[in-house]
Amino acid sequence: MLSLEETHEIDEAVKIVPYRKAACIEALKIVQEHRRWISDESLREIADYLQMSAEELDSVATFYNMIHRRPVGRHVILLCDSISCWVMGYENIRTEIMQRLGIKYGQTTADNRFTLLPNPCLGTCDHAPALMIDNDLYRDVTKDLLEDILGKYP
Repeated sequence: MLSLEETHEIDEAVKIVPYRKAACIEALKIVQEHRRWISDESLREIADYLQMSAEELDSVATFYNMIHRRPVGRHVILLCDSISCWVMGYENIRTEIMQRLGIKYGQTTADNRFTLLPNPCLGTCDHAPALMIDNDLYRDVTKDLLEDILGKYP
């Protein structure tokens, strides 16, 4: 069941769009912020609340890579794997992160701290390689910077 806080925030989002369904992305983001991911049950609850089918909402949720349809860790690392990042050393960063955390793409650390996901573009090609943790963007990433970057996220 959606919490009172979630429904209040969704109601605020609904107020600024022409019809309820138009708030679906924002509603998904709101519930994910509270629960870290969108379960099938949460998806059905949001769909009912917005007066749309679960199938309609699922098609939106699965289109956007920032909506998580499986459980994730407390912090999600999006590692850009675009051609710019690839050319500028993405593979070294990927290998180092995977070794440090002991996980591969799509996996979560045993302590539930991090989930690692590839991302096709973070929009900062002039400062590649790049990664994003939660809402924090890191540009010009090197292996030497990773310890400090990861240390910011308990």
